[in-house]
Amino acid sequence: MRKKNFFKLCAVSSLALASVIGGMTSQLSPLMTTVYAAELNATSNTPNGNANLGGGTASITINGNTGQSMVGKKFEVYKLFNAENAKDGESINYTWNTRYKSALQTVVGAKLNKIPTSVTEYDVIDYIQTLNTHKVEGANANQELEGRYSDFRYFVEELRDEIVNQNLGGSLVTVTQTNAQGGITIGGLDYGYYIVDEVNVPNNQGHSAASLCMVNTANPTATVNIKSDYPQVTKKIDEDDNNVGWNDIADYEIGQTVPYKYNTSVPNMNGYHNYYFAFHDKMNEALTFNPDSVQITISGLNKTYTLQSNEFLVQQNVNGNTFQVTIADLKAIVDREFPEGLDNDNQNQYGQAVQLNYTATLNDKAASQTGRPGFENTVRLEFSNDPDSDGTGDTGFTPWDTVVCFTYKIDALKINNHNKTLEGAKFRLYSDADCKNEVYLKESTDGYIVINRDSLGGDDHTGGSVPGNAVEMVSNADGVFKIFGLDQGTYWLKETDSPDGYRELLDPIEITITPTFTTDRDGYIAGDGATDSTLKTLTATAHMKEFLNGAFSEGTSDLETDVETGTVNITVVNQVGTKLPITGSSATIIMLGAGVVLSSIAIAKNRKGKDSAE
Repeated sequence: MRKKNFFKLCAVSSLALASVIGGMTSQLSPLMTTVYAAELNATSNTPNGNANLGGGTASITINGNTGQSMVGKKFEVYKLFNAENAKDGESINYTWNTRYKSALQTVVGAKLNKIPTSVTEYDVIDYIQTLNTHKVEGANANQELEGRYSDFRYFVEELRDEIVNQNLGGSLVTVTQTNAQGGITIGGLDYGYYIVDEVNVPNNQGHSAASLCMVNTANPTATVNIKSDYPQVTKKIDEDDNNVGWNDIADYEIGQTVPYKYNTSVPNMNGYHNYYFAFHDKMNEALTFNPDSVQITISGLNKTYTLQSNEFLVQQNVNGNTFQVTIADLKAIVDREFPEGLDNDNQNQYGQAVQLNYTATLNDKAASQTGRPGFENTVRLEFSNDPDSDGTGDTGFTPWDTVVCFTYKIDALKINNHNKTLEGAKFRLYSDADCKNEVYLKESTDGYIVINRDSLGGDDHTGGSVPGNAVEMVSNADGVFKIFGLDQGTYWLKETDSPDGYRELLDPIEITITPTFTTDRDGYIAGDGATDSTLKTLTATAHMKEFLNGAFSEGTSDLETDVETGTVNITVVNQVGTKLPITGSSATIIMLGAGVVLSSIAIAKNRKGKDSAE
């Protein structure tokens, strides 16, 4: 009778090598209790979070991370060893599963410098035991997990690769549903020692990640809390009106500086030797990226570190993106700046907050896109997602996250009170009631475009230099003048010169533009700017003071608007003037005329007589 292999090992019901999503890994633990199991070669989905791979009574439960769905993930299950427990639970006997015998012999043979076919079952099990750095006695004792950089981790990865190279196969589990806790249970297993390898998920299915292998015991059950984690990124725009601040929706003037930021966190990069981290940004052509504005900070509990310019790379117009910001090795920076979390296994405590800030400028192209659909700006994060042996691996992507901003226009008509259009009326626009802070405008083919003072070295509506191309607005032959690229808020439109024969308005017209946005300002979905789900309504009012014919009047009127085009319509009226009053009759006027003529004749005769006498 063949002698059985008995070992005093701890019964471990926790993860040995962890699945990885975007670099988050659990620790590694060598050989754990397993029992004789049937060959696995099945395919299963997970209705209600349960996969059934056979007729056994053992199971492995994999718990996902909070807020990170496991749906779409695929796991390859390999049973390496059969085993049986001693009656008292103090000892375990392992025998290899002949399906994977050749792979085990090949990998262990290389470690022992032996011909693979000469490697025995004892050789394999004894070698794996040498990788256990946290040995404890007792079948039910808790065992510490091996580190992400341990020899055991690399051994299991090599073994997995050899199994794949030899096309030995296993059972494939595709996560189609999860349980109420967000995890899955792989059931129908006989007692055994298993590798569970997470298979890459295609990028078009969302977050993608390869894995470190999970090694666990099903004896009869095992629970794995996968530490696999993928980074997530959110993008925000700063709305400078009404104390809204950072959210997904804003509006701005043309020429104004638009602040953006990304927020993410340092993923668990344990298991990696270096970690690639890149932000891909696409923005509407009406936005101009300011490359010198990029700033990246990493914040821990007691420290905030600002990356130096040589620690990241800004590239424009690459890979179909407006720009890309790349951190070639995030791990090196974090481990250097936050070493207090490093342990003896060279593992760190990650999770520090990462923030990238930059600005763009709303440019003149926005003049043709006022109102809906707005100007979108979207980002996604590319990250290392395969820490296997080489420590670098492939990359995955987060979904795109999008924000939007809007701008508006005024369509003004100059007429008299008999509805006749007036050409040649001149106007200027101001941001204050005293008309001291002019909103500069430049002429375009269709009207006038705002030049925000941010573009002139100032701050929105104050300071800065006077642009050389700033002009005064003039109503055209149709009495029309248009102003493109306005923010929400209040402006003062002042008539500086009226058409000939008309008196200009004494006081400026106070125009208030008010958009109504969705109350869910942090839930913007790409494309929603074209619908009424984001910019719901646009209203405007005009407040006007007037003194005419000795009477003073003042009032506020609602203006006609078009939310689709972001248009505010206003009509500016000049009253037709009347002649000043006169006295006398028409006969008097005639006599006055005749008298003037007669006087002229008398003067002429007198001058002639005087000349003769002389």
